[in-house]
Amino acid sequence: MKTIKLTQVKSGIDRNETAKRTLVALGLRKLNGSVEVEATPQILGMVRRVNHLLKVEEIAATEAPKA
Repeated sequence: MKTIKLTQVKSGIDRNETAKRTLVALGLRKLNGSVEVEATPQILGMVRRVNHLLKVEEIAATEAPKA
């Protein structure tokens, strides 16, 4: 599964309650705060709802070598 880095670039102040709760559910609490999450369909849906408040970066997957 891919990993994405989410950074909040705009404030949740003066947004509707759904957007505020979505930011909290994603783990973003402060402006310029970042979090790395797995790119599941549920997370991608939440990101789509508040994409105007976020910067999204894809993180290269580094797989551990098999022993």
